[in-house]
Amino acid sequence: MEKNTKIAAVIFDWAGTIVDFGCMAPIKALRDVFEEAGIPLTNETARRYMGLSKKEHIQKTLQLPEVSDSWKEKFHKIPSNQNVERLYHRFQTIIFSYLEEYSMPVPGAVHLFSQLREQGIAIGSTTGYTREMARAVAQKAKQDGLFVDCCVTPDDVPAGRPYPWMCFQNAMKLNVCPPRTIVKVGDTVSDVLEGKNAGMWSVAVLNSGSELGVSQKQLTQMSADEYKMKTERIRQKFLSAGADYVIDSISELTDVIDRINAGNSAGQEGNQI
Repeated sequence: MEKNTKIAAVIFDWAGTIVDFGCMAPIKALRDVFEEAGIPLTNETARRYMGLSKKEHIQKTLQLPEVSDSWKEKFHKIPSNQNVERLYHRFQTIIFSYLEEYSMPVPGAVHLFSQLREQGIAIGSTTGYTREMARAVAQKAKQDGLFVDCCVTPDDVPAGRPYPWMCFQNAMKLNVCPPRTIVKVGDTVSDVLEGKNAGMWSVAVLNSGSELGVSQKQLTQMSADEYKMKTERIRQKFLSAGADYVIDSISELTDVIDRINAGNSAGQEGNQI
């Protein structure tokens, strides 16, 4: 096997990366679930563990001191595994009311996929959604011209992010190796760690992602100074987690791939801005 080879596959996250600008569907569903339980969540709290499997997202949210304390105050006991299961069961119902509305491809994603396929680059995907949720998102996105060659969910592997198993399943199904010929793209720290743990190039996206957490309209209304202040903090967070590249828009990925390919030929490493 050649030591220096070009990128042969890209593995994308779904919500906040290639569909659902701002990663709204899972956050709205999560906040609805906790609101019904009498424990309102702030947007920041709801987004704290985005990228994980949805059950783990709920479990870790319940473990946050501010949420756990509110739960104890209301129910006079600490949250239990049974509570996690009940909230998760409700989440699985509520989320589908949002998936149809929030599965539109982010700007530039359809064109990017076309560019990648023209270069012979395979397109895989991982997600924090269950298999049933991911199927609904993928079907809606395909109607809008966005489709992947492979989709792996936490249901298909022993554990979701930040473990690398979903990435490895993609690599096997796409028949691509070694890992350094694959780019993992996502919008959360758990996405970054998933890619790094798989030994792949890890790219984080800012504008459409959960960390920034704004709609397209809110993004256009943001001043240049406000945008710079907010994204610089997120950029450093991604880089500290090990992201090789952090890009504003998904449309910038082809430039990143060109840089990676050039770097591979020169024997260079990543962690760029």
